[in-house]
Order: sequence, then C-alpha cells, then structure tokens
Amino acid sequence: MKSPYEVLGVATTASAAEIQKAYRKLAKQLHPDLNPGDKSAEEKFKEVAGAYDLLSDAEKRKRFDAGEIDAAGAERPQHPYYRDFATAGSGHYYADDSGYSDFADSDDAFAELLRRGQRARANRRGRDLHYTLAVDFADSITGANKRLSLPDGGTLDVKIPPGLVDGQVLRLKGKGAPGTGTGVPGDALIEVEVLPDQRFAREGDDISLELPISLSEAVLGGKVRVPTPTGDVTMSVPKGSNTGTTLRLKGKGAPRREGGHGDQFVKLKVVLPRHPDPELEAFVSNWEKGKEFNPRDDRTS
Repeated sequence: MKSPYEVLGVATTASAAEIQKAYRKLAKQLHPDLNPGDKSAEEKFKEVAGAYDLLSDAEKRKRFDAGEIDAAGAERPQHPYYRDFATAGSGHYYADDSGYSDFADSDDAFAELLRRGQRARANRRGRDLHYTLAVDFADSITGANKRLSLPDGGTLDVKIPPGLVDGQVLRLKGKGAPGTGTGVPGDALIEVEVLPDQRFAREGDDISLELPISLSEAVLGGKVRVPTPTGDVTMSVPKGSNTGTTLRLKGKGAPRREGGHGDQFVKLKVVLPRHPDPELEAFVSNWEKGKEFNPRDDRTS
C-alpha cells in the first residue's frame, strides 16, 4: 500500500497547507462528478481522499509518522471511501457539509459541486428492475391484463396493450427498487415473450393461417369456420379452390399504430379423408376428364 505522502505527492515534511493544496489539486482532477464513467479516476479519487483523511488529521498523521498505524489507519480495518461518507456515522470527515470547508473561498464553486454530489448520492433514485412475462399470442393481438409474480413473493399487475410484439419492453413507473433518502423508486421494465401459436403466424400487422378444407368444400365451395385471435368467424370458400388459394379476412389482423387493423390471410389446404373411401376411388377411376387433366402441364391448367 502506498504511503499517503506518495499518494498526494508531497514530502513527509510537508506543512498542513501544502497537504491541503495538493489534495485540492488532485480532487479537482479526479472527482467522479467531473469524470463520469471513468473507473480509473474514481479509484484514484478514493485513494487520494483516504490519504488526505489521514494526513489532514494531526493526531492520525502523528501516529502514522511514528509507525503506530499504517496507511489505512489501524483503527479502521477497511478504509472508508467517499461513497460511504454520506451514510457513515458522525465523526467522518465527509459526514456532513463541514467536510467541504477545505474548498471555501476561491474554490466555492467546486465545494458546491462536491456538496451537491454528496446530497445526490444520499438521495439516489432506486434501481430499475427487469422481469420477463410470457403472453399468449391472442392476448398480444387483443390486449389483456396480466399478473406477474415476483421473486420476492409480490405481484405486479401488467396491462398488455393491443398489438404488442415479441421482445417489447413495458415500463411500470415507480415499481422498481426503492430509492435512498428522498430519492424516487426506480421503474419495473418488463420484457414480453409472446408464446407461439401453431395456428397463426404474424407478419407486421397482418396474420396468416393455414386452413384445411375437404375435397367437397374445395370443389363445391361453402361456408367454413375460421379461427382468429378474437374468435371464430365464418368465411366463404369459392368453388374450385385449390391448396394454396389464399383468402383475406379484412381487419382481422393486429392493431396498426396509425389506426385500424391489419388483415388475416387464410391459405387453403385441401385434405383428403384419413381412411380410403371406396366410393371416392370408384368415382375417380371412372372420371375421364380427371384423367385428362395434368396439373403439371401449363397448357391444361
């Protein structure tokens, strides 16, 4: 561990005024409020503050010079740093604004900066807390009210807005960790995971669905029930529909930001009976025009 004299860059014979001057110079260079995000400067400032705390105290300096305590101070197993001063008990150099008196007179502006920083740390905003919430596909389209169970046993009521997409983050203001002192609570940030639905696929504000239909419905047409995120609806299948024929249900998609809704596209898939049907086989065997039709020949399509 460096000697406090080395840290401040002064001789062991330096006067109190010289020690104070050296500290003020280094503090102006290294203070975290003047070097946001600079971890190296923050660590150096802690070291400088600790050295000055020892050497500015005549009794501590005397004991250090006599070898009775080390650079950290024998009575303190862990050297207190500036972040601890705001919550430390009385007797610490920065426990109140009096610790900044060294910066009075010509350094009033810097002293005020330090005081503001100390007060801000004592009244700090709470942390934002991050959670994940699984939501059914239909609820992501229509919106819903959900209750999220928290690790500590509490719950949060979450309003899912209509049209929400997978990975979207909802912010619940003031539902995060509590602040310190007069600091406000943080927020709860909830990342939504939209659970897949094997029936639907979403493409922007539109939804697609593959719908099986029978051979009779494909040939003769008819009315069929089609699932949508808001419930089943009736749709007309035109005569002569093929696998791959796509029909549109207008306004049955997800809500659009600019208003209105996207569409739901229904792709038909002709499905034969699961078990062989002798009557159907007999019909096809005697269906001469069916034998003449070659769906792979563009001339007969």
